[in-house]
Amino acid sequence: MKQYDEIKKSIKEADAILIGASNGFSISEGLHLFAENQAFLNLFSDFKHKFGIKNILHGCSFEYPTEVEKWTFWSRLIWHYDGHYTGSPNTVNLKKLIEDKPYLIITSNGEGHFYLSGFDEKKIVELEGNWLTMQCAHACHQTLYPTLEMIERMAQSEKDGYVSKASIPQCPKCGGTMQIHVPVNRYFIQDNIAQEKFKTFVEKYHGKKIVVLEMGIGYRNQMIKAPFMELVSKEQNATYITINKGEIYIPNAIQNKSFGIDGDLTDILSQLVS
Repeated sequence: MKQYDEIKKSIKEADAILIGASNGFSISEGLHLFAENQAFLNLFSDFKHKFGIKNILHGCSFEYPTEVEKWTFWSRLIWHYDGHYTGSPNTVNLKKLIEDKPYLIITSNGEGHFYLSGFDEKKIVELEGNWLTMQCAHACHQTLYPTLEMIERMAQSEKDGYVSKASIPQCPKCGGTMQIHVPVNRYFIQDNIAQEKFKTFVEKYHGKKIVVLEMGIGYRNQMIKAPFMELVSKEQNATYITINKGEIYIPNAIQNKSFGIDGDLTDILSQLVS
């Protein structure tokens, strides 16, 4: 297909690649935050029956009566999707596609799969936190703490549908509760260096051939789309590539230097590296 050849050529000739990923990327890996599907029921049918939780996203923001119930949900979720994750066909092909070019990944996904699959942590910006870190639930201080080893112990301690009370973390400063580092309330600790990373990347490659590669980002995710499109409109040598299933949006102002592919992300990435 001619469009695929042109996309491959743009990426091959790029000086740097700015990558954006949202829910569509997670869905293509089998993690659907919004679906009350079999995968959700396999993990959380008891939470659905007890609390009326409809999907993973609902469970992440639900106010549980006890810390044991809260951490039972989170430990199951994180251990299932992160405990043994080392990559997917998508991350493998993305690495092949960008090869050794400079890159920056901007994502609103929280499962930490880019980091776990071997992308450079310093080149990843997670706009809405991630499951691999936790914070004081009331943000009494700004430090983030790793979760995965704790989550493994929690998952192993689960008995009769709940983790042990002894496995529940406490804030090392105030002694209060802890929370996975995602924006469930006003205490979410913002990533103050995220904008700086983006600004530094844009300044470094200003005037050069920048490819903006969006994967699984719908129109409503303006926290990624808006700055990406603005960058493409301002940079004469930028190329915009958006891959999404069921929704492709490209403004008229950047149509002449854009490619949009509607379809299955896994299949498309596979074709782009073939």
